[in-house]
Amino acid sequence: MSLTSATTLATLDRAGPGRITDLAVAAGVTQPAMTVLVRAMEESGLVERKGDPSDKRVTLVCLTEAGASYVRTRHRAGVDAYARLIDELSDDEVAALTAALPALLRLAELDGLEGRAREESDR
Repeated sequence: MSLTSATTLATLDRAGPGRITDLAVAAGVTQPAMTVLVRAMEESGLVERKGDPSDKRVTLVCLTEAGASYVRTRHRAGVDAYARLIDELSDDEVAALTAALPALLRLAELDGLEGRAREESDR
């Protein structure tokens, strides 16, 4: 699976159903490229298109159970990989990493806030 496909599935998992144009912006690709990608993921059973209940003119891309399962499996594999790497660190390195966690969480929060602000300004 391509990085763009995996990123798009993760975006849908985190943010919920989305328009192809919004997914394209989030992934940094063109709308036609995202349309092709969504079609391929749809054929693989990872996503489906549904009408937007609040605007019948809009079609939303949604994760299927298979898509959500794929995202969870990938996430778990990443967590396991980091756990194995952390096991290789010294006690001092683990302590330094633990001490850095609040700052890293704050960076992730700021990135999330910045991303939402960008999305709002694009509308």
